[in-house]
Amino acid sequence: MHTPLSAAQIAQFHRDGYLVFRALATPPDCETMLDVVRAHLREEVGPVEYEADLGYAGAPPSRGAPGGRTIRRLRDAYQRHACFRAWAEDARVVGWLQQLFGEAVVLTLAHHNCVMTKHPHFGTATGWHRDIRYWSFSRNDLVAVWLALGVESADNGALHVIPGSHRLDIGRDQLDELDFLRPDAERNQPLFEEGRVLALQQGDVVFFHSGLFHAAGRNATDKVKHSAVFAYRAASNPPLPGSRSAAAGEVALG
Repeated sequence: MHTPLSAAQIAQFHRDGYLVFRALATPPDCETMLDVVRAHLREEVGPVEYEADLGYAGAPPSRGAPGGRTIRRLRDAYQRHACFRAWAEDARVVGWLQQLFGEAVVLTLAHHNCVMTKHPHFGTATGWHRDIRYWSFSRNDLVAVWLALGVESADNGALHVIPGSHRLDIGRDQLDELDFLRPDAERNQPLFEEGRVLALQQGDVVFFHSGLFHAAGRNATDKVKHSAVFAYRAASNPPLPGSRSAAAGEVALG
């Protein structure tokens, strides 16, 4: 039986938009996932997303360019291996999400459902954004669960978050054409100053709201960083019909 979230933890999530849980996944479970990840990266087991496909600043211009086959994401993690299914359905994760949502939980397979990698040299930075910018649900009220499969620090591209930013009204003038916070917008400067790095060890987990602004830097080390990420919704918050969010299936978790 898992220990329920405290009232203080629930209040903190609603205030800050995220919670960090230390050593939630065991080292053996993380290493099992890493064994699968490394084999699939080496063999380019699809579906995958390449850095060259995104066009972010500093990315290889094409798959044929140096570093062009650097994989950014192993997609469909839930479907890849039983170890990812077991983690996505972990009773502690589901139980805490039920508390945060106040109702039954559904795993969406359309978004996240992946292993994020950050490679040295060719792994690009990600600007400040909200996940909900490209998700289509009845409400902006989903939670991503991010598992660090190894050490995550400012040096290797750890998550940065702006606490409480899921509660802010952001003007169109603060965002670029891809809905990233504009680095040149004067109104954004106080937000950037509030950003903080989430330093994680292997097995640490972050729950964060779909409206929370987050970002990640480049990997300046010589080792690849790996993180497993899944997204969940409340049962009463379905994807909009005909949207990408409704196209890939879901898993009801109770």
